[in-house]
Amino acid sequence: MGRPVEVSPLAWKLHLSLPETLLKGGESYAEGLLRAAEEAGVGELRLSLSAMRQLPKVLSSALDVTLTISDGRVISVEGGDTSGRLYGVALDLGTSKIVGHLVSLVDGETLAMASTENPQAVHGEDIISRITFALDGPGNLDELRRLLLEAVNRVLETLCAEAGVAPGEVYEAVAVGNTLMHHLFLGLEPSSLARAPFNPVIRQGLSVTARELGVAINPAGNVHLPALVAGFVGSDAVADLLATGLCDSEAPALLVDVGTNTEVFAGDREGVVACSCASGPAFEGAHVSHGVKAVSGAIERLRIDPETLEVDYEIIDDAKPIGLCGSAMIDALAEMWKNGLIDDLGRLNLDAETSRMRAAADGGEFVVAWSDAAGTGRDITLTQRDVEELLLAKAAIYAACSIMLRRQGLKAEELGRVYVAGAFGSYLDPESAVAIGMLPDVPAERIVFAGNTAVAGARMILLSTEARRTAEALAEGVRYHELSLDPEFNREFLNAVFIPHKEPERFPTALRLARRRPRSTRS
Repeated sequence: MGRPVEVSPLAWKLHLSLPETLLKGGESYAEGLLRAAEEAGVGELRLSLSAMRQLPKVLSSALDVTLTISDGRVISVEGGDTSGRLYGVALDLGTSKIVGHLVSLVDGETLAMASTENPQAVHGEDIISRITFALDGPGNLDELRRLLLEAVNRVLETLCAEAGVAPGEVYEAVAVGNTLMHHLFLGLEPSSLARAPFNPVIRQGLSVTARELGVAINPAGNVHLPALVAGFVGSDAVADLLATGLCDSEAPALLVDVGTNTEVFAGDREGVVACSCASGPAFEGAHVSHGVKAVSGAIERLRIDPETLEVDYEIIDDAKPIGLCGSAMIDALAEMWKNGLIDDLGRLNLDAETSRMRAAADGGEFVVAWSDAAGTGRDITLTQRDVEELLLAKAAIYAACSIMLRRQGLKAEELGRVYVAGAFGSYLDPESAVAIGMLPDVPAERIVFAGNTAVAGARMILLSTEARRTAEALAEGVRYHELSLDPEFNREFLNAVFIPHKEPERFPTALRLARRRPRSTRS
């Protein structure tokens, strides 16, 4: 998801046809070039040092040149007309995954997409673990930054290779991420994020040359990190708001960006409140026995026949199944609950009349796909421990949603839209998400699966100077609410561990489904 923008990037190119005698009197190369640009209608330019270093060679051999200009500075001078080759990259620096889109800054077309796992996970899957590691010894912060930078540069290398673009032709990057990823990318010590009031080192938008950061695009290119909202709500959240247009909405809306750290926003054009909750990486495939990310072979949709209790599923790329991604996990919980295979506390019904339910070391398991059909050669199952892990994740998400609605003075039925972004591949069943009590109970047609809104918003900022200004204003205007200091959060969380909730009247849709639950146990 991402809204269209007028292509007006910060970086642009100016092609100049030069006279045979460029210099007048005692002019320098720099003066002659800037005068030629002014005669072409572009004045008040400044030359960067990297551009100055190119002048003698380029101007001694070419009568037409192309200037690359970024924010009033000439950052590159090339011989010939290269005005059609100008590229930028939008980056989502996720806790679990780094995602990049290579974009033409001439016409806005996305030319390539690539991603890689965030290698920092070896030092902790969640934000708090990485902060602890960063502060735990000399060199640890540098190690985290090195891992992140190497991953970013691998993504850039893949993007350029796929699109047939030289890294030196990429002049602009926009990188969004949560506040910790932002700090680690810049090499900023995150000690202030480890204690209340969790103040970041810097909150405003920041632009740095690629050379300073070590990012593998044109060394003189600009790397922009948009503004942050607060200690645990970063520029990825600002990108989410930009991509969905929630801040322009006339009707109240909710935005939930699901990840290891889930951000939740509630509001409309009159005002937005935001929070962050530690939902964990379960919906991204971690801590679940056969959990996987939304990759080829992942089961992404799942249904259980109420009569036979047989499982029907759909797989990404129609490959042999290798595991369940987040959307299938939500479907599985909903279908198992509707069909009496788990109770309201998520306990497996080991008396269910199906061979798919069986005892296991950690309290039982349900077979989603048999070994002879699986790409792994093993049964793909959901265990009792898996169910408990998923219920903790969904409870954190719903508790955050509930508190944000209350802070904004809203009821679920007043929401015109619920946007869901994040770790679910290309699909999320709204009815399943409501049935398990992960999202507030609203009609399914109001729930919009928005995909990776962080990279979509980063792309908008990359392509549009107006979107860049809007992002800065959004970060300033959002009201942040710190959940860890909210006395209501623990109660909301514990109540939300139930399916759908300890107060089931909040979920009339789930109650209607519950009334259709068959008798699937032996008497």
